[in-house]
Amino acid sequence: MTEPTKWVFAFEEGDGKDKKLLGGKGANLCEMTQIGLNVPPGFVISTEACLAYLDMPDRSLPPGVMDQVHEQMAALERKTGKGFGDPDNPLLVSVRSGSAMSMPGMMDTILNLGLNEDTLQGEIKATGDSRFGYDSYRRFIQLFGKVALGVPDELFDREFEVVKEHAHAKQDVDLSANDLKEISERFLKVVEEHTGKPFPSDPMQQLEIAVKAVFNSWMGKRAVDYRNQFHITPEMANGTAVNVCTMVFGNRGDDSATGVGFTRNPGTGENELYGEYLINAQGEDVVAGIRTPKPLARLSVEMPEMGRQLGELRDKLESHYREVQDFEFTIERGVLYCLQTRNGKMNAAAMVRTSVEMEKQGYITKDQALQRVEPISLEQMLFPRLDPNAKTAPVAEGLPASPGAAAGIAVFDADRAEQLGKDLGQDVILVREETKPEDIHGFFAAKGILTSRGGKTSHAAVVARGMGKPCVAGAEGISVDVTRREAMVGGTTFKEGDLITIDGSNGYVYIGAIPTVDPEFTTELSTLLEWADEASRLEVLANADTPDDARLARKYGANGIGLARTERMFNAVERLPIVIEMIVAETPEQRQEALNELLPLQRKDFRELFEVMAPHPVTIRLLDPPIHEFLPDEHQLERDLADLHVLAQTTRGMTALAGTMGLLHTPENERIAFDDLRHVMDPMMVEEAIAKKTTMLRKVRSLHETNPMLGHRGVRLGISFPEIYKMQIRAILEAGAECVAAGMDVQPQIKVPQVCTKQELLRVKSYVDEIHAEVEAAYGRKVPFKFGTMIEVVRACMRAESLAEEAEFFSFGTNDLTQAVFSFSREDAENKFLPLYNRSHILQDNPFEVLDVKGAGKLMKLAVDWGRATRPDIHVGICGEHGGHPASISFCDEAGLDYVSCSGPRVPVARLAAAHAALAHKAE
Repeated sequence: MTEPTKWVFAFEEGDGKDKKLLGGKGANLCEMTQIGLNVPPGFVISTEACLAYLDMPDRSLPPGVMDQVHEQMAALERKTGKGFGDPDNPLLVSVRSGSAMSMPGMMDTILNLGLNEDTLQGEIKATGDSRFGYDSYRRFIQLFGKVALGVPDELFDREFEVVKEHAHAKQDVDLSANDLKEISERFLKVVEEHTGKPFPSDPMQQLEIAVKAVFNSWMGKRAVDYRNQFHITPEMANGTAVNVCTMVFGNRGDDSATGVGFTRNPGTGENELYGEYLINAQGEDVVAGIRTPKPLARLSVEMPEMGRQLGELRDKLESHYREVQDFEFTIERGVLYCLQTRNGKMNAAAMVRTSVEMEKQGYITKDQALQRVEPISLEQMLFPRLDPNAKTAPVAEGLPASPGAAAGIAVFDADRAEQLGKDLGQDVILVREETKPEDIHGFFAAKGILTSRGGKTSHAAVVARGMGKPCVAGAEGISVDVTRREAMVGGTTFKEGDLITIDGSNGYVYIGAIPTVDPEFTTELSTLLEWADEASRLEVLANADTPDDARLARKYGANGIGLARTERMFNAVERLPIVIEMIVAETPEQRQEALNELLPLQRKDFRELFEVMAPHPVTIRLLDPPIHEFLPDEHQLERDLADLHVLAQTTRGMTALAGTMGLLHTPENERIAFDDLRHVMDPMMVEEAIAKKTTMLRKVRSLHETNPMLGHRGVRLGISFPEIYKMQIRAILEAGAECVAAGMDVQPQIKVPQVCTKQELLRVKSYVDEIHAEVEAAYGRKVPFKFGTMIEVVRACMRAESLAEEAEFFSFGTNDLTQAVFSFSREDAENKFLPLYNRSHILQDNPFEVLDVKGAGKLMKLAVDWGRATRPDIHVGICGEHGGHPASISFCDEAGLDYVSCSGPRVPVARLAAAHAALAHKAE
């Protein structure tokens, strides 16, 4: 006979390491109980029961679940000396969710379960406090009504405010027992009117309904949205557990309290007890922001012994879990209880600081310190911050709940924030009195969150910190009117659509957009990234086109330049006319004349890059895009010519008119538009302009291509017009020679784009060898360089063993390679069908953001293996956008590449991701 499935586990027996079965909260409750912390007695209904329930066609609990719940409730009665449903000495419980992965506020909780008209009187008799009894009852009715019976919160809030207004009460604590009794009665009517049934009075029926409600919340919209946003897969967390715990009450009077604490500051990482509490309150009051709580530092003043015990609790939690803990506590009549603990959600700055400091304290190793910090989260530390020299004064100040600065238009509800932010791409600040878990979709779309109520541990603050988004909470000087979609602060009103700025680092709120300054590395971040470099196998280089780009990349820790795009250097205002002259040249001699002007400019560009990066490599890609991209638009040229021909017909009359107006003819007139009499030219100037525009139009039409991305570009252009590539090669080698002469150790690398055959490389290599010999002879010095190619054409991957005979390095251009592998035009795909493909799971990710390891990745692996078969020491890297993406970097490490190259600000992300990849593959 098979053993019945065990669905329910007492805190004393559950395995605290099995978060997959018991959920994070349940596992920690079991573990805290077993290490001797003062946890109210309780039990856990497993995540397996949740999945089995969700699979039931009639949504009934699996057989045996309630039988085991009955057994555990009997055990609770023995442990507490109270009876569940006993009108003389009632046992009340909380019913809480808890998945394997922390999802704060995303699923449901019910407190004070077990109350009815009879047990309420027993609770009042047992405590001698009728106000406490009715306060607990009205909370239970509202929570149970909302979570288990689907009654909208607003219906309860409306009745609550009516009584509060009649009682002239400013805060909940000002309400009397009779007021709370009236509220309870009104709440019961709300439930009956909304559901058509009276509020359930049988405690065991309440418990069964509550368990089902918590299980159902796993598939609630906000929980699903949260899992999608943070990529929480079924392998990571599947279903929620239900934690049934004996109630302890922080609302028993002035010797009772409830609060939320962090063992370290989650905003800065500072090693201090951090959090908030409320006297005479229940936990929901703190996290919901209904009352603005007090900082935990005050507890030692108001309750010295409780403050001391809380410090001991903090030390026990952190030394046991060896991780920053986010814990909830209740003080009932001078007795401290720990209700839950979990790893604290912190922003990137706090994660980095605590990682370094906890390693130095001996809590964790360097490898563990590195693995605590998600690479992509470092972007939070690399965003601009408000300019401290900005003269604008804040209009309001709240609590600095989540660091960072953000500017955007004020939006007063989550749906609107999602529409404007996510769908229309606008920068949005979500403004609320207080946020609720139902607002989560607005959080995702917003750049920052501002609330007029709540504290640093309110829902808004906790979720914003987890997302790394700025948040100012409890800005009580701001009166938010959601109905009118406006907010007032002092004599100032800002409406929906008005620009505001928030600074979550100091709690300031500004009207308008405030200028920002670049971020600075912290000492701890520098230390962590040094550890990352020690652990990594991959080198991290940067894509940089200018000396300023290169300096920024060095600041961020790049070990060289993996891609310098020479075409970006041509777009400067003073250079573009020379480039256009080169393109429209009718003869090689004319083209060479323009190239001779460009040569010293390019040589200066390259020398500056070498100087900044010495002694690290600088990889310069020869001209890649089709040259027509430097020319004016064909249709604009046609319009200009039409205007010029009209002007030619009437120029004499216009000139005479201009003369009477005293206008002068100057050479500058030729560069001005034709819609104003100030722009008049004489007939000769008009004819010259027509001739120039006609020549330009003819050239544009001759260079037109049906599909330019697959056309006359890259090496094909360099072979058709060898003088262009020869100029760039000479500029690179002469810049290298000048640096060598100045005593610098430089490593120029010449990269040929769009190669598909060895013959193309041979042709360009012949240019390089010829010019290299000339430069060394002219400068009388050896000039080091490496010659290689970009791998971005599918045929190049398939012919890698042949290309490696000439190339000393391969650099995968994964942007174009991805386009080629999928036959997708990136711009068209991302603007049209890719979002649908991702939503429909036709493709799991956007392949232009996350490297396609099953397609493009397989080609890359083949190319690496075949290239090294020919040239074992060939240096291989990646320089597409994927070079800064952590999952793509992990693949590069696995595939045996030597380096990744990415934009400068993503270099720290790549350095940490490279360490993560090395540690993961080492563990495997």
